[in-house]
Amino acid sequence: MGCMLVTGGAGFIGSNFVHVALAQGHRVINVDKLTYAGNRDNLTAVAQHPEHRFVHMDICDQASILQLMEDEQVHAVVHFAAESHVDRSIDGPAAFVETNIVGTFQLLEAALKYFKAQGQPESFRFLHVSTDEVYGSLGSTGAFMETTPYAPNSPYSASKAASDHLVRAYHHTYGLPVVTTNCSNNYGPFQFPEKLIPVVILKALNRQPIPVYGDGANVRDWLYVTDHCEAILQVLSRGRLGETYNIGGESELTNLDVVKTICGLMDQRQGGETKHEALITFVKDRPGHDRRYAMDITKIKNELGWVPRESFQSGIAKTVDWYLKNSYWIDRILTGNYRLDRLGLIQD
Repeated sequence: MGCMLVTGGAGFIGSNFVHVALAQGHRVINVDKLTYAGNRDNLTAVAQHPEHRFVHMDICDQASILQLMEDEQVHAVVHFAAESHVDRSIDGPAAFVETNIVGTFQLLEAALKYFKAQGQPESFRFLHVSTDEVYGSLGSTGAFMETTPYAPNSPYSASKAASDHLVRAYHHTYGLPVVTTNCSNNYGPFQFPEKLIPVVILKALNRQPIPVYGDGANVRDWLYVTDHCEAILQVLSRGRLGETYNIGGESELTNLDVVKTICGLMDQRQGGETKHEALITFVKDRPGHDRRYAMDITKIKNELGWVPRESFQSGIAKTVDWYLKNSYWIDRILTGNYRLDRLGLIQD
């Protein structure tokens, strides 16, 4: 099926994608800088896979990326590599500008040089993975469409919006064959414990206070990570060049409802005299916290026939069980640079 270069393939979504792509018969060259959220343990099950090669590399190193493309004769680039933590972007936006904007630029430059050197093959694709946060915040009704004007509200979403625009420009200016996906909030195995769902699971597991920003009424559309990966493969193989496809789970829930659902699952699995909901603690909201996101996925449904397989109820049960069964992964994370007692509640 050809060879694809996957950036950020040791991260949460990227590593899940590597597993899915290999299972579907693709050869994967996996590039990751291995920052705090990049974890080789996410790839243990495929470490010896004959069609998987891991390369420790920074996407900002254009020359090395280009050489790797040439050496491996890749037919596609699937670009996950990004700083994606909203709170971190508020505290330190420079890293987000460097990775999300400069890194994407360097990767586009390498891809364009490779594409031209190969004689502009019709089969080549550059798929850019982005976020619903570029669209800003919604009111109580409506959903983001691919034509929704961009209105990013955090340094993170602004940096992703900039990268989206660069990808679009390289298609329209230079003819690079690109497709872009914008996804809603992902959850599932291997998610670094700074995001809402793994934080809640681990806090509940340790009977620690579960902090919830503001009133907990912020709404997100939750997408199980494997569903997202399968959608990306569909867009990569059959999506129209130059187009954007929104990917969502069609599972809108308030953050408080998400937390209560996890608490209920932990009650079932752990028991105890005190319900886990008693651990919920409301804390001061973060600056510029978008109130609601929702995705209209009509386009990908109609054009590619993709729909999410998992409901939130089925996906969150799988996720809770994965974290409970993979204590080795948790222990290695928590004994690294970031321990659970140093993590606040991160929503997006």
